[in-house]
Amino acid sequence: MRLPSVKYLAAGAALLALPAAYQLAEQGGEAADHLDPPARTSPSADATPDAPADIADVFAFHDDQNVVFIMTFAGPQATDQPAVYDPAVRYQINVSNAAPRTITNIPIEIQFGGGASASDAAFGVRVRGLPGVTGDLIGAVETDIVQDGVRVRAGLFDDPFFFDLQGFRDTLSTGTLSFQSDRDFFAGQNLTAVVIEIPRDRIANGTNLIDVWSATNRLGGQL
Repeated sequence: MRLPSVKYLAAGAALLALPAAYQLAEQGGEAADHLDPPARTSPSADATPDAPADIADVFAFHDDQNVVFIMTFAGPQATDQPAVYDPAVRYQINVSNAAPRTITNIPIEIQFGGGASASDAAFGVRVRGLPGVTGDLIGAVETDIVQDGVRVRAGLFDDPFFFDLQGFRDTLSTGTLSFQSDRDFFAGQNLTAVVIEIPRDRIANGTNLIDVWSATNRLGGQL
């Protein structure tokens, strides 16, 4: 059985400094963000946008004990709308903790299903490839799932991204910086997210920097 896929790259790869001084920097690269690429994900360009496969942002941070990865998608949307779970989309958080820093050393795969029982046939969310976890982590959405020291929660969240979209558009049209720090286009809007907390020593690799990025694949085709 072979399933062809379409891959969207995530917004902004994150760079973690482990185990050196606490530092979280942003590294540029080929990427997409909310409603991007517009031809596939923006309602203004497509009457049936692929919201479940539309990655909004990727966040990564750490403390003395744990590393946290957050992948958000299917947003922004009004607060009266439900979370988005599509079993035909496979989400992947890619972690590189060794040179050349462009190869995935720790691939974490996420997929949603139609139920909440811990079985292959029906589940809420399944996470594969978690370092230190025996087998797959499976459980219900909107619930903290804990196994072998790892905590995962998938569900509806307030969109954490801050951006002055009006200021951006005004800047483009006038050539004058027009951003306002108190004007947030994403305020009061939701999205769906997966939050993963992993013990830091399972991610760190000496003094190597940790690169994090993500992708979505829509599964399809004939069996």
